[in-house]
Amino acid sequence: MASVLFRSGRQADKLLIQNASRILGATSNPSQRNLSIHEHLGFGLLSEAGVSIPRYRVASSPGQVQDYAKELAKLSKTPDVVLKAQVLAGGRGKGSWDSGLKGGVKLVFNDEEAKEISGKMLGHKLHTKQTGAEGRICNEVMVVERLYPRREFYFAIAMERSYHGPVLVGSSQGGVNIEEVAQENPTAIVKEPVDITRGIHKDQAIFLAKEMGFSDNCIDQAAEIMLKLYTDVFLKCDSTMLEINPMSEDANGNVYCMDCKLNFDDNAFYRQKKIFDMKDWTQEDPRDKQAAEADLNYIGLDGNIGCLVNGAGLAMATMDIIKLHGGNPANFLDVGGGATSDQVKEAFSLITSDPNVDAILVNIFGGIMRCDVIAQGIIQAAEELDLNRTIIARLQGTRVDDAKALIAASNLKILHCDDLEEAAKRAVTVSKMVKTARKDGIHIHFELPL
Repeated sequence: MASVLFRSGRQADKLLIQNASRILGATSNPSQRNLSIHEHLGFGLLSEAGVSIPRYRVASSPGQVQDYAKELAKLSKTPDVVLKAQVLAGGRGKGSWDSGLKGGVKLVFNDEEAKEISGKMLGHKLHTKQTGAEGRICNEVMVVERLYPRREFYFAIAMERSYHGPVLVGSSQGGVNIEEVAQENPTAIVKEPVDITRGIHKDQAIFLAKEMGFSDNCIDQAAEIMLKLYTDVFLKCDSTMLEINPMSEDANGNVYCMDCKLNFDDNAFYRQKKIFDMKDWTQEDPRDKQAAEADLNYIGLDGNIGCLVNGAGLAMATMDIIKLHGGNPANFLDVGGGATSDQVKEAFSLITSDPNVDAILVNIFGGIMRCDVIAQGIIQAAEELDLNRTIIARLQGTRVDDAKALIAASNLKILHCDDLEEAAKRAVTVSKMVKTARKDGIHIHFELPL
């Protein structure tokens, strides 16, 4: 919870969501973190900032890949190109495809091979340690000219609490898994904090370039690139993390950013609309898009009790009490303090789209939020979505009596509780009974008391 002291509003909610994911075992969901964009889009931002990158093209069909491979071969005087699957997941190089291909980053030696290999990427799913069993679809392939680096380095800019701001991170061991480097040889990683009032200065960048091990004739060039990456990309674009792995130098003394990963602050949406329009929803769980369009904070978990709560802190407490009584929450879902009945309906649609949900616990404290509005939303959702799950509703606060009257008059399968602990116990009881009955093919109808 200490992390919330550094941020407010929706970003605080995002941090709570991340903690929920970590503590309770989220099934997936990078989409609920800060915005991530495809590598070729990041390359575009680097190019606009005047940073040296390899020539590249983006193709959506094997025929296009072949044409671009021929084009780059003429420009770079070599038939070799690198094919990079545009999939939002780490560990692409070690991933596997449902087509049988191994690796999401492939060096090919002619345009015919480029066409053949890309055919096993495009339209197929890549599985890495970050995608889970479902994998992620590849709709585009980045065709990149082959360069011949003499040395490879790791460079990143990240927000770091221990430094109270951004920090430059460098290592002589680029092109490999930096997490393994940090574990096995922490002294190989150099960190240089940035004063947020002064920003990065040339001496700092030169110091880092030297510590990383750039050759003498490449140090100034590497430092200039670091300055541009910080000022013209990281700051200008409201980035929370910028990673170049590898940054390389070639035999001619040229420094290039060979790879690019960027994340952006969700709170910067209002001034970075162009960047946020780059979000690729095909890489996300469809429920995440539905939640974003309805302005709901949602993350899927692996339990069977759906949760609908107003307020991120209350949502965390609700999931805790479900766990305390032996249940497992199926999601984190915060409708916020000003939800409408339509948003509540959309929230139920999200919850019930998970086939593992056996019961739904609604926990609303009506301060700004009126309980009768929530009750109307519950009833509307139950009627229009033809809900076949038992709903346990705990409503307290503004117009709670009106809410109770609406629920009582609805004749729907909604069990109302005044006490949160009692509501959690009932939700756990219902979920366990339904789960058992479902295995035996039995339909259960619940009446109070349980």
